[in-house]
Amino acid sequence: MALSFPNPSRSYDAARHCVSFWGYDNTGEITFVIDEALLSALSGSMKFDESSVLAAFDRHRDQILTLARKLYSAGRQNKYTIC
Repeated sequence: MALSFPNPSRSYDAARHCVSFWGYDNTGEITFVIDEALLSALSGSMKFDESSVLAAFDRHRDQILTLARKLYSAGRQNKYTIC
């Protein structure tokens, strides 16, 4: 089974300056974390508050999920950081 993202949930971690989201395959849940600096680079300009960071994630979700799939296909782990 390929990696999928059926759950649109994501969570902002202000202390770690990142957004976490989850993918699934037949072996279970895989955690992905994307740094807010990368989200800012994707967005051009972004405020660094929870609603702005999550909105940037949502605007670039397809691109982020593509990055996550590439990381996952390169070597299966339980947690990945996209930075």
